[in-house]
Amino acid sequence: MTALSIPARPERPVSPLASAAVFVGRSIRHSLRDVEALTMAIVLPVMLMLLFTFVFGGALDSGGDYVQYVVPGIILLCAGFGASSTAVDVARDMSDGIVDRFRTMPLRARGVITGHVVASLLRNLVATGVVIAVALAVGFRPTADALQWLGALGVVALFILAITWLYAGIGLAAKSPTAASGYGFALLFLPYLSSAFVPTDTMPTWLQWIAENQPITPIIETIRALLFGRAPGSDLWWALAWCTVLIAAAYAWSAWLFRRSAARR
Repeated sequence: MTALSIPARPERPVSPLASAAVFVGRSIRHSLRDVEALTMAIVLPVMLMLLFTFVFGGALDSGGDYVQYVVPGIILLCAGFGASSTAVDVARDMSDGIVDRFRTMPLRARGVITGHVVASLLRNLVATGVVIAVALAVGFRPTADALQWLGALGVVALFILAITWLYAGIGLAAKSPTAASGYGFALLFLPYLSSAFVPTDTMPTWLQWIAENQPITPIIETIRALLFGRAPGSDLWWALAWCTVLIAAAYAWSAWLFRRSAARR
């Protein structure tokens, strides 16, 4: 007598939200284990802030108030350093075969990129809090009220999200983690070509035009204005517009690159 074979029930696909939660948890656990990378993402911007405040600050502002000017730029620099590791993490996942394994599961494999982005956002918000605490300890004295603080932190979070999606795209486009690290490093120069460390009107005319028309300057000026109780004016709308465009473009680029990588398998 022939035994009846009962076909296995197909696994039900996991919802996008559940898949994202799984991958966010995975990325957060990896971040907590990589203590060295997390520490450097905080220590390096803090060291730069102390360097500019105590070494260069006297030459740039003899009144001793340079810390009031430089902190918003250091906050964005901190976000850039922290987000840059996303490119390496994504490239490593794409090159070591783990994403191919995820594609065989009922999980939505594209959620692995979302997991890296969300974990980077949370990690960098913590790093930003540490940098602000150190800034307050060395003499930073913002005059913002609670609503302005929330607005400034909201702009910082939006910038972190934008730059992290951009780094995720770089990680997908790169052929190796080493290449992703090299490509991502170029973006870290953008704050230096903005109003982060000196006013743009002190720059040569040709460089001043570049500094005033790149995304970082209106974002920094918005944060600076909010932290010191001033109306950011048109800088706020430019900052929101730049962040929105970067998020939309980087997300679309990342999704296209991920689909292309699947088609090549």
